[in-house]
This record gives sequence, structure tokens and C-alpha cells, in this order.
Amino acid sequence: MSGDDDGVKSLQRDSAALPATNREVELARRLMAGDESAFEPFVSAFRTKLFQYTYLTCGQREDAEEVAQETLLKVFENLAQLREPEKIRPWVFRIARNVCYMKRRKSIYAPEEEISLDRLMPSFKDDGGGRRIEIADWKGLPDTLAMKSELRRMLREAIGDLPDLYRSTLLLRDVEELSTDEAAEVLGVSADVVKTRLHRARLMLRQRLDAQLLAGVMP
Repeated sequence: MSGDDDGVKSLQRDSAALPATNREVELARRLMAGDESAFEPFVSAFRTKLFQYTYLTCGQREDAEEVAQETLLKVFENLAQLREPEKIRPWVFRIARNVCYMKRRKSIYAPEEEISLDRLMPSFKDDGGGRRIEIADWKGLPDTLAMKSELRRMLREAIGDLPDLYRSTLLLRDVEELSTDEAAEVLGVSADVVKTRLHRARLMLRQRLDAQLLAGVMP
């Protein structure tokens, strides 16, 4: 198995290692009932995924940390407004998305450091309507083009160039691994719209990467 395939599986393992959705719901219910002992476990349950989402959206570590912290603060301030604890995950990410956009109005994000390949590589699923994309598709290319540093740069630029609505959908579904329904909750659209945007986002990403790879091997 190649190192790049390992990178994709590493992303999946990292996500699988996080607390299950049932635990997130349980912690939300405890907090809503006034159980302060649920505070730290709740933060731990969301901290990593929130930072990953805000980092990929903002591109700068300092901004990502600030947005993640502000998101958690708003979550705790407004938790009483949550009507259905079962929807805690999409509710949290919807707040994060809004905080990101509000901050975006005040500053221009420009990535200042490399984002790891493992965190950028989407684990594409089939329910978006597009064909499954594997790193194996690129195995026939010269080794110099398959280097992680080059793929890292290309992926970061390709994802960053996606229109906001497509980038948000791609990050929520393929990086954060939210379900279609959860992503729809975050984005405030229907599940069908999420599937359509996801399909288009994957196509745009694929076309951009294909063009860059071909430019590197064609005379």
C-alpha cells in the first residue's frame, strides 16, 4: 500500500477515533441539564474537528484557533436554544460556519503554513453522485509529481479556489465526514442540494487537479 493511500486511511482513522455522535448527544443533554462535569468532555469531543474545519476554512492557525474558541463560547451561551440534542453536531458546525464568515468580513485569509496532506485529502464517498476518486488514480505519474509536498500544495490551492458554497459542502462531507443530512442542517439547505453541490465540488476539484498534473507531465 502506498504512503498516499495510508494518508487517506489515516484521515479516516483520526475521525473514527473521535467520540461517537451518541456520546456528543449525551454530553449535550447533560450540559443542558446543568451538569458542569460534562463541560470538559464536550470540549474534547468537538475541539479537534472544529479546529480542523476552521483551519481548512481560514487557512491560518491563529484565526482557526480563535474561530474554534469563539464557536465553543457561542455554543455554551446558546445551548438552551437547541431544541433537539440529537442535532448537536450540525448545530455546532453551523455556528462555526457563521463565525468563520463573520470573521471573513473583517480580514482577508491567506494561508501562511502548509496544511498536512492527511488533513486535506478527502475520503470521497459515492452518495454525492460522482465517481469514487482514489489516489491510486495518480499512481502512473512520475514520482516527482506524486510527492506529498506537491500534492499538499495542489490540494490546498484547489480546495481554496472552490466557491464558498462548494468548499463548505466538500469540507463538511468529505473531510469532517458529516452525513448528508447533517451537512444540510449546517448549510441550511436540503439533502438534495448538498448532494448536488458535493458532486459539483468533487468534479471541480478533480478537473483542477487533473489539469495541474497534466501540465506537469506534458511538454
